[in-house]
Amino acid sequence: MTHRAPGADTVAAPHPPRPGVGITQQPIGAMELDQAVESVRSGPQGPHIAAVFDFGGTVVAGFDPPALMRRMVRRRAGRRTLAATLLGSIRGARSEGEYERFLQHTMYTWAGVPEAELEEIGARLFERTVHGHLYPEAWRLIREHEAAGHTVLLVSSLTRYQVRPVAEELGIEHVLCTAMSVQDGVLTGHVDGKPLWRNGKADAVRRFADAHGIDLSHSWIYADSAADLPLLQLAGQPVAVNPDPRVVLEAAEKGWPVLHFRPRQAPAALDYARTLAGFGGLLGGALFGVAAKAHTKQRRQMADSMLVHAADSTLRGSGVRVRVTGAEYTRAPRPAVFIFNHQSQFDIVVLTEVLDTGFTGIAKKEITKNPVFGPLMRFVEVTFIDRADKAAAKAALAPVVDTLRGGLSVVIAPEGTRSMTPRIGPFKKGAFHIAIQAGVPVIPVVIRNAGEIAWRNSAIVRKGVVDVAVLPPIDVSGWDPADMDAEVEAVRQLFVDTLLHWPKGES
Repeated sequence: MTHRAPGADTVAAPHPPRPGVGITQQPIGAMELDQAVESVRSGPQGPHIAAVFDFGGTVVAGFDPPALMRRMVRRRAGRRTLAATLLGSIRGARSEGEYERFLQHTMYTWAGVPEAELEEIGARLFERTVHGHLYPEAWRLIREHEAAGHTVLLVSSLTRYQVRPVAEELGIEHVLCTAMSVQDGVLTGHVDGKPLWRNGKADAVRRFADAHGIDLSHSWIYADSAADLPLLQLAGQPVAVNPDPRVVLEAAEKGWPVLHFRPRQAPAALDYARTLAGFGGLLGGALFGVAAKAHTKQRRQMADSMLVHAADSTLRGSGVRVRVTGAEYTRAPRPAVFIFNHQSQFDIVVLTEVLDTGFTGIAKKEITKNPVFGPLMRFVEVTFIDRADKAAAKAALAPVVDTLRGGLSVVIAPEGTRSMTPRIGPFKKGAFHIAIQAGVPVIPVVIRNAGEIAWRNSAIVRKGVVDVAVLPPIDVSGWDPADMDAEVEAVRQLFVDTLLHWPKGES
């Protein structure tokens, strides 16, 4: 394997200052994400401490409305306009005039629209587009505050039709945003109460704190724009995130820490070029791998060779490196059921790099229709299941037990589908039933950053490093197949904890 990145303890070269801060190339108080995480871990704990996150620009990056309109569900012009209004404003207004124009346009456009339609559009837009613009750094900070027992609050001058889908994915219960007046399930075209802009947002957070017993003097508030200065000034621990020039000055004057999150940008020409190179490497490597072992006339040897060369060539072409901890658990014990968190189409390439040879997998039946991946996955004896037919899926999994008993390991994503964020979804029990029946251990493989390399529902691959932690094997021989909810949840929690507290060392 030639595409292992330097170890987790290697000190990387510092990133250049984020362009466009406007006032200074290196703002006073600039801090790394790990420093921000450590301040949360070492700070006050408990629900009386709040972690308040502004929405646009802090948790979610902005959008280019014209480009996004072409992606919308094209039922009718009015629906496209609604979608563009929902998306185009997510960046957040930078001036009072801009926000007033947003409100006027929104009230005019949404008047007479059923609330259920806006909720549906907002949810669909999140699944198709918005999820890719969530800052992973914000996701990590939210999880850290959650682990500290803090009351996490998402606040925005926008509406719940834009904010609520994000809050639900991030697991944030408390949301404050500008309310729109609704009568008989239809928007009236007016704001219900005071908009959460500038002082209005700060006042709403202050009222929330009073109602929930929050001590703002020891709480964190994360925000980015000058309009949020009244909000930031409420906190004992304000943090300027991706700050505009006015906030940079204020942070420098008051000694606030400053965080810069990696921009969430559309693919560049070089990303497309690397993707094509990676795809070419996949096909070329697969063909070479099969040819290299064709003389053996052994399908398994040809399949292993195909996987190894295809993964190596894909990583080489796309500029992706894989950094592994716990590599010793990939070699023994074998066979085993390897389970992994699934966020990207690129996961299978990463897993092949990590596991090397001697494994196959389970995939959804729809992949068989893919003219490239369908034949390749059939060749390596992947088991395909129909997720819509539980009885058929269960029957299809039965031969997997024989595969394991025959000495071949199996890779399964227990979430059942790709997640839209690093969040670990509920685990299905199929992988554990298979391991119990075959008498083999379960080995967790935790993948970090794969969603940054290839976003969900995107075929474009970006250059970068994927971290993988292979955890010690889990003996499931003593589990009761009829009562193992607690054990399965404990394994899921291992993934959650590993993503929060990434293990040191590298193999």
